[in-house]
Amino acid sequence: MRRGFGDGRGEGRGAAVAGVLAATGALHAVWAVTPWPLRTPEEFADTVVGTGDGVPPAAACVAVAGLLGSAAYLVGAEAGVLPKAGPAWVRRQGVRAVAGVMLARGAGGLAMFGGGLVARSERFRRLDTRYYSPLCLALGTGAAVVAVAGGARRGE
Repeated sequence: MRRGFGDGRGEGRGAAVAGVLAATGALHAVWAVTPWPLRTPEEFADTVVGTGDGVPPAAACVAVAGLLGSAAYLVGAEAGVLPKAGPAWVRRQGVRAVAGVMLARGAGGLAMFGGGLVARSERFRRLDTRYYSPLCLALGTGAAVVAVAGGARRGE
């Protein structure tokens, strides 16, 4: 049997979703100490936050980095591409939560920022509509596929 993206069990998708979640988490960790790859905190606030209120506190960046790292592990372990630790039900519910949160962020971002319901800079609105929200929708969909595939493997 061929393994990978087309195996129907979520391993390839799980690896891709886990990798993007891990990379995004690493970027948030970097943002705890620097606005890289942007030049200034003001440019960072406009591009990533969408307000002129300054950058998020370092603790918030570290917290988001930790949550994204945990999400990456849960998806990767449930997909079978990372070692499994702890009870299966924790991973299963965790992946479902990851899917729900990412789908909510993606849909909510399109509605709130793309639809102009929440005031944000034009730059942020453009980036959120083109990149941030669609990426969240893709990650949420990928995590949902992993959750369904994991349940199918267990006969749920």
